[in-house]
Amino acid sequence: MAEKYRLPRARYPEEVGVSGVEVEKFFIDIEENNINIHSFMVIRHGKVAAECYRAPFSADEPHALYSVSKTFTSAAVGIAVGEGIISLDDKVKDFFPEYTEKLNDKKLDMLTVRHLLTMTSGKNPSILDNKSKGHWVESFFSFPWKNAPGEEFKYVSENIFMLCAILVKATGMSVRDYLQPRLFEPLGIDYPNWETDENGIEAGGWGLYATTEDVAKLMLCIHQKGVFNGKQIIPEDYVTEMISFQADNSQVNHNRDSKVGYGYCVWRNEAANGYRADGMFSQFGIVFEDYDAIFAINAAIPMEQDCRDFIWEHFPAAFIDEDESGKKQKASAPELKEKLDNATLDTPFEASESPMAEFIEGRNIKFRKKIFLNLIGFPMSMLPLAVTFMSTDRAGNIDDMSFVFEDDALFMSWREGTEKNTIKAGMNGRFCYGEMTLGKVTYKVCCTAQWLNDDRLFVSVRPIETIGKRMLDFKFNFNGRVVMSPSSDPSVETISDYLADNVQEVTKIKPVQAVLRKIISYFPQIVEPRHYGKMK
Repeated sequence: MAEKYRLPRARYPEEVGVSGVEVEKFFIDIEENNINIHSFMVIRHGKVAAECYRAPFSADEPHALYSVSKTFTSAAVGIAVGEGIISLDDKVKDFFPEYTEKLNDKKLDMLTVRHLLTMTSGKNPSILDNKSKGHWVESFFSFPWKNAPGEEFKYVSENIFMLCAILVKATGMSVRDYLQPRLFEPLGIDYPNWETDENGIEAGGWGLYATTEDVAKLMLCIHQKGVFNGKQIIPEDYVTEMISFQADNSQVNHNRDSKVGYGYCVWRNEAANGYRADGMFSQFGIVFEDYDAIFAINAAIPMEQDCRDFIWEHFPAAFIDEDESGKKQKASAPELKEKLDNATLDTPFEASESPMAEFIEGRNIKFRKKIFLNLIGFPMSMLPLAVTFMSTDRAGNIDDMSFVFEDDALFMSWREGTEKNTIKAGMNGRFCYGEMTLGKVTYKVCCTAQWLNDDRLFVSVRPIETIGKRMLDFKFNFNGRVVMSPSSDPSVETISDYLADNVQEVTKIKPVQAVLRKIISYFPQIVEPRHYGKMK
């Protein structure tokens, strides 16, 4: 197997016109303000000027991209258009006669591939639509219309799933297989994991896992008019349209960087001239057009405009002339690189012991199932809600839990549905790494545990490819009763604040907004309640 292609690295930031001083300020701000950034990469003139992966995240570990997946899908559409396989003016219904030939729907007759790309389909699905059930293509055609195609921008992730469904129909292969020789291999991107519907069609608008550098490569290719390593990967004409103003999103978004225009699955930026791939919880691939620069970031920050504003505080200010103070800064480059190379997000808990360990050793704990969580489709899982929300197969209902203490480590076993897992958590001031499989997806996990006192055990489980971390606080007593109090990072309280801040994008009616905010205020208690169990 050929060695994976990596972008060239500058010897020090100033070599390519990036201020090491400003990069260090950015990093210090992250550390001192506990900003939940997992990794970032700064590229200028085609070279990596600085990069940071905060442990336990690493350069080679894929990360959940959420809606950055859309930009990869858009690239696939552009390549297919260039090959003459599809056209942006193709009617969506023509690809799916099995669902549409009996429908008498004038709006559907108007719907084109271009409308899907620009979020102007007019479809209005529920944000609570359960992705774990049903046929997604059939569901799309059953969604109500908000307006006619082309009339209004409305951000609908299912539009981009339909693009993948069209590509599968038109090419006779999965989107990943189509992209493998056309995009992934030329850019040096490993064949990725991408969530699918029950028919194996990639989600398109979400569900892709890739590294920070993979995102940077895609955005560099787009910035270079579709060219990468001297080869035209995405047609230039398509890229020109892709990054330009195609849809007016000013009336439906209140954040300043989300209302200045939308292209083909890219957002125009207001604060810094350019555009971005944008994913939930602040996954960004940002192009600074005036500076020949790319900024890629993975994070777990629900308030995405807050994250962007933080980035704007340091970039593009960090972009300088190549010869500007370069010789002076070259000497400090190793010190900056050492800081970035040794950055840490999570720290393991200190060593601890408890006499309760012997009492609970190996005993099976049965938990009462939370009926309401099952009714709303979000049963309690070892995966945080931020991870399971868009999952095709949802895990949940933690049960049959047991603990074994051995050699300064905790082995925690449990069942969710038909899936059983055992993970190892360090109890000696170190992390332990392993795997767990939930919702038919296998995750690499980083775990640590600690006795808070004689009857309270705290366990932290981070699935590294995701944005979230699950924390469980167990309280035991010698009559065999167990109380499990779950929490997560990012916290559901923070997510609630984000939802409350964005209700005006759901409805313009202020009394309804007030009601929605009131309902959202109960969200944390609803989705992360205490769970009660009994040891056997």
